[in-house]
Amino acid sequence: MNKLLFLVLCGVSLAVTNARNLRKIVGGFQIEITEVPYQVSLQVEGDHDCGGSIIAPQWVLTAAHCFAGSQDPSMYTVRVGSTNRTSGGQLIPVEKVILHERYDSSVPNYDIALLKLGESMEYSDSVKAIELAAADEVIQDGSESIVSGWGDTKNDDENDELLRAIKVPTVNQQECIEALAKVNKLVTEQMICAGYKAGGKDACQRDSGGPLAIEGRLVGVVSWGEGCAEPELPGVYARVSAAREWIREKTQV
Repeated sequence: MNKLLFLVLCGVSLAVTNARNLRKIVGGFQIEITEVPYQVSLQVEGDHDCGGSIIAPQWVLTAAHCFAGSQDPSMYTVRVGSTNRTSGGQLIPVEKVILHERYDSSVPNYDIALLKLGESMEYSDSVKAIELAAADEVIQDGSESIVSGWGDTKNDDENDELLRAIKVPTVNQQECIEALAKVNKLVTEQMICAGYKAGGKDACQRDSGGPLAIEGRLVGVVSWGEGCAEPELPGVYARVSAAREWIREKTQV
């Protein structure tokens, strides 16, 4: 699943009892970290597990479902500033994991988490914070967004150690609700959808927690989908604007 810059959410059905079935980019292309310097790799005991976004020198925004296995910060590190998820950049320990108090794994609603790092990142061309969508920001239907990550690509010939991305349009909320209702999935106002009716581009396993960005602003967090890049089934992201005040309260960002 070419799930890098344009994460066409790999519709992994996250009933989230085993939320480690994360999402990866499908139908995307390889990119350099300097093109998405806010992108991070969240790692568990040295292995890439989820994506995330830099929002301040000591803070990363990611998905709550990435911590279904454990919220013990000592298990996690964050690699920043590298196109390769296995080497380069800075590898920083996680000091604290904060899940949104209204996160509901059964939906999953408010699929948002914050990571406070054990030390501040050193900003550079490959390490930068991304601006957050405003609490009252309205995203126009059909807006071109970019999703990135190290998730599954559905192509064994592609090097999954290297960052990938996709560009996908945002989807009308009611159309997304109706599309996912056909497979008995609930889409709430705390979610935003993106993808093509024809499918073919989406985020997928291990893209979870990664960024959905529009014009340099973080508007969504890779959350869930029904399969990866399936026709008529857009990818679903946690809506950043719905959690904007919560993020400010926890981080002062």
